[in-house]
Amino acid sequence: MTGVVLSRASVWRLLTGRLGWSLQRPERRAVERGESEIARWIAHEWPRIKKGP
Repeated sequence: MTGVVLSRASVWRLLTGRLGWSLQRPERRAVERGESEIARWIAHEWPRIKKGP
């Protein structure tokens, strides 16, 4: 669009240095995770799905 080509390293320096961005990684598990609902699904639904039609 502007005709400027930047390397990955240049883009990273721009994002972290000038714009103040940081590396963010997602949490391993969702906060809304319902352990009892997951256990119910594994016990009742998964065997039915695994067995097939």
